[in-house]
Amino acid sequence: MWGWGNSPDIMPSRICRPVFPASWSMDATPGFPPLSCIRCLAWIWWVAQSFALSLIDIISPFDCICNDCSYNLCMNTSPVTVDRPQGCTNLKLRQFMRRVAQHYDAEMSKVGLKTTQYSLLSYIEKLGPIRPVDLAASIKMEASTLTRNLKPLVDAGWVTVSAGVDARSRLVTVSDAGRVKRNEAKRRWRAAQEGINRILGPGKVAALHALIDSSMDMLAPVATKASGDE
Repeated sequence: MWGWGNSPDIMPSRICRPVFPASWSMDATPGFPPLSCIRCLAWIWWVAQSFALSLIDIISPFDCICNDCSYNLCMNTSPVTVDRPQGCTNLKLRQFMRRVAQHYDAEMSKVGLKTTQYSLLSYIEKLGPIRPVDLAASIKMEASTLTRNLKPLVDAGWVTVSAGVDARSRLVTVSDAGRVKRNEAKRRWRAAQEGINRILGPGKVAALHALIDSSMDMLAPVATKASGDE
């Protein structure tokens, strides 16, 4: 590119003389480019603009690999479409829960407990003494299922079921042996949880917890209606 302070017989000649040898004038007014140089610059500008537009057409179908790239923010304006989920959600959740339960049970078996028994023992220690009906409501478990899960804990001497304020009521309490067993199992539970965090990654585990909590809240009206219809 020529400059206003440069002599036209030096800078423009390097560009224009090979392209327009007949039109170059050495008598051009100092400080201004000859007509051939203006045409040369216009031609160069047209080629550069055409190349830039062609380059945009080539790369526009693709996304930049940078998540927060300004190209993605400006060019990727099409609405995001989500494919319709395939398969049974209930089945997938059961398969996932079975896999997770196997992971926790492998650790809990080292102290002679199942994961469900450790959870129930922890709830009773935290909430007890408590009536079975209130315990079932607190942990969102059917009364018949609670009775079935309490039996092995009572037989092992880790939980006691005593009379309540009247002859018809009962109170569930953790025994001293049950507290010792829970503290022993807590160390195995922590090892299982740390294993899940290590395998899936803390971020994914936190996102999974948030998804479960929000989904539980959204499905609560449906569960309440289903219980009322029974």
